[in-house]
Amino acid sequence: MTGDASQDLTRFLGDDRFATVLADPPWRFANRTGKVAPEHRRLSRYPTMTLDDICALPVADHLEDRAHCYMWVPNALLPDGLRVLAAWGFEYKSNIVWHKVRKDGGSDGRGVGFYFRNVTELLLFGTRGKNARTLAPGRRQVNMLQTRKREHSRKPDEQYKLIEDCSWGPYLELFGRGVREGWTVWGNQADADYKPDWKTYAYNSSLAAE
Repeated sequence: MTGDASQDLTRFLGDDRFATVLADPPWRFANRTGKVAPEHRRLSRYPTMTLDDICALPVADHLEDRAHCYMWVPNALLPDGLRVLAAWGFEYKSNIVWHKVRKDGGSDGRGVGFYFRNVTELLLFGTRGKNARTLAPGRRQVNMLQTRKREHSRKPDEQYKLIEDCSWGPYLELFGRGVREGWTVWGNQADADYKPDWKTYAYNSSLAAE
């Protein structure tokens, strides 16, 4: 991914169109001290984007007439997530809650939060076009995932099976890490050899596979 994300996405996708989009945007926000996370120098892990730049990504130009979107958004930035969904051509319908748990199944309280200690994150769900209900498994799927944390910002791999069961392809992942069979993955960490280069939890993706 180059400096101009919109142009890079356009070049990368060409004339391809997709029916399901999964996105984990690199949200930018500041706390009351004025320090911006996660790009603050003490926490530097990956580049972030402004809300306007995320909204400006030409996602709508690469969608089929009937499509689904799954978008990760921090609890504090829910209004921003809804704005991006609309900018990309989707109508918000529901959400899936990721409950981050410890090995013993209790809530993992290592999350951040100025008002409450966050142990959840939201996966917003939106649709485009007519007759865009989820597939039959989606109407049996509960809207909660309960898994342990992995490296910073990485979402649970369980999301892929859920999405593939509930929504049809072709599948596009934006701001993805690594590659996945059957998906087109775009992002500056979207390569087969991706590994985190920052301090992370002991329970991360490389250990989980062992």
